[in-house]
Amino acid sequence: PVFAGMNGSAIENFTCVIYNIFLMNCTWQAGRDAPADTQYFLYWRNSRDEEEMECELYIKDENCRNMGCIFQNVSIGIEKAYFLVNGSSKDSLIQFYDEYIDLYKIEKLMPPSNITVNCEEIKNDCIIQWQQPQISHSNKDMCFKYDINIKYK
Repeated sequence: PVFAGMNGSAIENFTCVIYNIFLMNCTWQAGRDAPADTQYFLYWRNSRDEEEMECELYIKDENCRNMGCIFQNVSIGIEKAYFLVNGSSKDSLIQFYDEYIDLYKIEKLMPPSNITVNCEEIKNDCIIQWQQPQISHSNKDMCFKYDINIKYK
């Protein structure tokens, strides 16, 4: 495909992470050769049925250039989400960047909750129990692996 716009003007290092169950944070860096006045705009769509929406809460750098977006109330669907970042400058055309992302792959899980430890000195054993962390996506039956790090004092 032929991309309109100046080479090296599209954003770089686009990454997103989902945390605290329903918050998503996406960040990027300005294109290496983008003019100084370039402003970037992020649009996304959670599934094919949805309308494309612009970011509502941009993260800005010291020059008021949009360098990221904070999303609230994100729900993870079955389809890949579509992200598009385009830019504008009064000097030249800016290339766009787009990517499809499986949101469940970028979710940072919460720690397990309600951890209890019951030790019996006579039997010389301990029972450690916890509740599975909340996750935002629908596949609630996934296996979780836990590392338990026990330090004796």
